[in-house]
Amino acid sequence: MSERVKVLVVDDDPLVRAGLRLILGGAGDVEVVGEAGSGAGVPGLVAEVRPDVVLMDLHMPGVDGLAATERLRAVPGAPEVLVLTAFEADGHVRRALRAGAGGFLLKDTPPAEIVAAVRKVAAGEPVLSPEVTRRLIGLAVGGGAGDRRGPARERLRALNNREAEVAAEVGRGRSNAEIAAALHLSVPTVKTHVSAALAKLGLNNRVQLALLVSDAGLVD
Repeated sequence: MSERVKVLVVDDDPLVRAGLRLILGGAGDVEVVGEAGSGAGVPGLVAEVRPDVVLMDLHMPGVDGLAATERLRAVPGAPEVLVLTAFEADGHVRRALRAGAGGFLLKDTPPAEIVAAVRKVAAGEPVLSPEVTRRLIGLAVGGGAGDRRGPARERLRALNNREAEVAAEVGRGRSNAEIAAALHLSVPTVKTHVSAALAKLGLNNRVQLALLVSDAGLVD
């Protein structure tokens, strides 16, 4: 990530794009480097402007934000994606996060929190609004959870005991510092275990790891 967080704004509403440009432009360490009105133009713009974060709307004509996120995050070295939408449909939340989105916020999120979320996602920290978090918890114990539990636990067998412990703490939403305190480890050691777990499981970020741990039924 560069010293300034470079952001690509993707939304089909010009007024929303203008508003986000104004909000983000007011932060001295954030720079909007491009805009797109559809997911179709995202790959080309990403290659051109090299953003650290793509601020992505979900519901757009043509190639929507879900498809654009899946395509983008499938490419090695892709920028982080922060989903910002007026909708919070359960299936959309999980699909976007499973695709590798680093965060999910609603459009009524206060401007200062949007800026803070961009910074966090750029730093590799997952960001979820409280509303979205509650829905994910409900999904973890709701319909279909049993069908996901067996396959998820089988995948997690690839981890050694310490990696599995760290993964479980990630699933509880704890930061590296909180995990270090809980497991009596140093923060760099926690980071090493998280990176190893992601690599072994073929995952892009901590959000995907948290979802897998949730599917396995390892979260209280």
